[in-house]
Amino acid sequence: MNLNVNSPHARDIRSHLHPYTNADLHAQVGPHIFSRGEGIYVYDDAGKRYIEGLAGLWCTALGFSEKRLVEAATRQLNTLPFYHNFTHKATEPAIELADYLVSRAPVPMSKVFFASSGSEANDTQVRLVWYYNNVLGRPNKKKIIARWGAYHGITVASGSLTGLAYAQQAFDLPIAGILHTHCPHHHRYAEPGESEEEFSARLAADLEALIEREGPDTVAAFIAEPFLGAGGVVPPPKGYFEKIQPILARHDILFIVDEVISAFYRTGQRFACEVYDLKPDLITIAKALSSAYQPIAAVMMTEPIYQAVVEGSRRFGSFGMGFTYTGHPVPAAVALEAQRIYDERDIGSHVRSLIPQFRRRIERLGERPLVGEARCAGLIGGIELVADKAARRNFDPQRKVGGWTMNKALDHGLVVRALVNDTIALCPPLIITESEIDDLFDRLERTLDDAAREFGDT
Repeated sequence: MNLNVNSPHARDIRSHLHPYTNADLHAQVGPHIFSRGEGIYVYDDAGKRYIEGLAGLWCTALGFSEKRLVEAATRQLNTLPFYHNFTHKATEPAIELADYLVSRAPVPMSKVFFASSGSEANDTQVRLVWYYNNVLGRPNKKKIIARWGAYHGITVASGSLTGLAYAQQAFDLPIAGILHTHCPHHHRYAEPGESEEEFSARLAADLEALIEREGPDTVAAFIAEPFLGAGGVVPPPKGYFEKIQPILARHDILFIVDEVISAFYRTGQRFACEVYDLKPDLITIAKALSSAYQPIAAVMMTEPIYQAVVEGSRRFGSFGMGFTYTGHPVPAAVALEAQRIYDERDIGSHVRSLIPQFRRRIERLGERPLVGEARCAGLIGGIELVADKAARRNFDPQRKVGGWTMNKALDHGLVVRALVNDTIALCPPLIITESEIDDLFDRLERTLDDAAREFGDT
């Protein structure tokens, strides 16, 4: 590239290390800079408009120009721009938000512990589970089981929970005590002729066998997303959680539900726990909690877990966990305003009214020869591109078909994301309308036409 050395593009290459970016390739192609947003649209620095088909990173539920959230941040910045929650200190926004969340939890919850990201919150979950079992006098009951294909974050602990290779290779992860069980993707991993119910039963039996091999007195928790998110947008197969949850209860294993992507109406309900009848002991939330206008996340815990914290404080003194920005008043104020908007505008009903149309359009894509499977869970979906549909054979990863398709979508004014196995993910802002859904899918169909011409001879 021949760039003006003082241009934003040149300065980015010179000084900015990007997350989840091929550093070698980035030095060659440079950044795609976005400069503003409006509703479901974002604009790049050349003025081109795009439908943001992934709500940023599964998070900007209320779109990119919600003035009430800006005003909530401004009010708080003008009142108390920062204060901490250490050593008995508190601020009104954190108190109000915690109370709001506990009162609307999908199952009875006792306390909320704030963090700044889903990764940070799931890292907290690991420490909390270990602390809980130490207080209960079970120092060996520490192992946590996650699933291959799951995404739970990228810190040392949460990256260990994540069951995707890119989060672990060359990082010396996973750490000891983190185990993984099978990915619950029926289309990809079912045996020939195996129904969803049979597949779920087999995975449940495999989980219990893993617990028995490790020793139930050593296994502390099981963590799961209601549906796999970054692992390909995979809804659970029929009967899966109905078979998993009794196993956890039988072996006194805590159930952590990671609702970082799914919470706050992505499935049409405030929590996906309500859709899939999940009964967690701990819940992780982030992303749409503030519609991503400010970084905030939270751990929600049941009363027995909180009482272990109380007992631990008696024995060990101060509960030694937290961050400078835990309960930061500005993100808390913005998150509280986001929740009020969800309620006042009845975003859940709006999303539920759009789900049938979204499902119809995504299922129609499943008829294409290049699409091996089209799947969705509420207003989130994924289409998996394959070399051979009948044989369920994926493309050679070296061809980077998903990445090519993601970049081609930009030509059609659409931002999507390529995930594992060349899956193209969709997760539009919840404020999207029927006509905008059609526009989104029309642009995606034109993109897939291009992909078919490029790769359809395989």
